[in-house]
Amino acid sequence: MKHTQASDIFSAVVHTPFGGVGIRTEAGVVQELVYLPRHVDEKPAENALAEKAARQIARYLKQPDFRFNLPLAPAGSAFQQKVWTAIAAIPRGQVRTYGQIAKFVQSAPRAVGQACGANWYPLVIPCHRVTAAGGLGGFSHHDDEDGFHLGVKRWLLAHEGVTGY
Repeated sequence: MKHTQASDIFSAVVHTPFGGVGIRTEAGVVQELVYLPRHVDEKPAENALAEKAARQIARYLKQPDFRFNLPLAPAGSAFQQKVWTAIAAIPRGQVRTYGQIAKFVQSAPRAVGQACGANWYPLVIPCHRVTAAGGLGGFSHHDDEDGFHLGVKRWLLAHEGVTGY
């Protein structure tokens, strides 16, 4: 039985200061972006769209004000899309709490947290800008304070000028 490497499922893997980002493309759209630990090998882009996504990630890493412009595959429920639209409107350098987003979309903080964790396009839809009322909160359905994903969230917030987490 062939062992599948994590990078085999991605069209590209880009190394970053916090680990890596796996880029999955298909049918002319980005299907998914995934945060990956450092041990996953970098992978050159397999196609023009994966190369475009990799270039845009690199630009964001140099300029936190960079705005992504990628064709994204439709994803999520109507509610998730509503939450993601609200998250996408949070300016760089600012955060909103799950409760603030919940009030805006007329829902509950836990439901907003679930929608954040279901985000197929982190960085493009900056769910790292949503925090708990009393601290960092979870990230990508992970809430272990010493875990990889919360380290990514802390790095991204610091990169965008948000401190104290």
